[in-house]
Amino acid sequence: MSDEELRDHLREFYGRSLQRSSDLQTKSCCADNTAARYPDIVQLIPREVKERNYGCGSSLPEDDLTGLTVVDLGSGAGFDAFIASRLVGQTGRVIGIDMTGEQLGVARRNIAPTMKAYGYELPNVVFHEDYIETADCVDSGSADVVISDCVINLSPFKHRVVETAYRLLCEGGELYVADIVADRRVPAAIRDNRTMVAECLGGALYLYDWLDLLKDCGFGDPRVVSTALVEEDLLGQPIRFYSMTVRAFKFEQPLDRRCEDYAQTATYLGALRSSPARFRLDNHHTFEAGRPVAVCRNTARMLSQTRLERYFRVTGPIRHFGLFSCAGESWDGSDVPASCC
Repeated sequence: MSDEELRDHLREFYGRSLQRSSDLQTKSCCADNTAARYPDIVQLIPREVKERNYGCGSSLPEDDLTGLTVVDLGSGAGFDAFIASRLVGQTGRVIGIDMTGEQLGVARRNIAPTMKAYGYELPNVVFHEDYIETADCVDSGSADVVISDCVINLSPFKHRVVETAYRLLCEGGELYVADIVADRRVPAAIRDNRTMVAECLGGALYLYDWLDLLKDCGFGDPRVVSTALVEEDLLGQPIRFYSMTVRAFKFEQPLDRRCEDYAQTATYLGALRSSPARFRLDNHHTFEAGRPVAVCRNTARMLSQTRLERYFRVTGPIRHFGLFSCAGESWDGSDVPASCC
């Protein structure tokens, strides 16, 4: 398919052919754990929105998002955007972007009942018809967090999506993405199958290509938060597909290319109401409240130069002691791929 044929195919699939998650042939777009994490919020969201939730993970950071501006790239019928709307509160703002008119119609007609259920006097969420590769409707540097749930794999221009996310974020802002990756580059038998493409497998990237793409677009040292096997050995091909959640921060001053040791420590203050005992940054960093932990300079910056700074006490760099000792084993699919920390 050409790029435009692909977009037309996806509009038809998600706008008219697919009515609910049970219509999917594979389970890659049904690995969402957002609903389980926010059951009290989910019960306030209209059924029509919930039935059109095709997520593969949870694209919402677990800290306090009150008052932030969140942009949802590929918002679909609005499930994640509506949950984000509740998390940011009346003082925050959520902007959903999607190219499928039917999905946007579902999202827009459910703004009023959702806001009423939340007890909001004014809507704090809006949905725009636009391409996630450009997001021209959103100003540069205006977002605190950019999220995306199982959508970037569908784009024929993935690098442009990530570049756009970087443009939208303010300094210290965060890209938080749940998407499908593969343990190898996807073979043509799957890559050229229209159903596999529409169900988020055909366009999935080899996981190391995905992490490299994030780095190439300005997001140094992306961190893997979680991985979960969703499909394997499709169409007779020996391959595994994973739902992988990644977080990455925007810093104008680049992060170190490697984990460098400057004798810094980070102490979680236990200030997050939902997680008073420990804070999980990624699959290699869980901080117990009150316990100083040695960290590389990149981790120190993530915890002291972003919105996370209010939860941590981070010591300044003393002097360079060489490479920071961190995980670096090859990946076998059981945990997270090797990267910085």
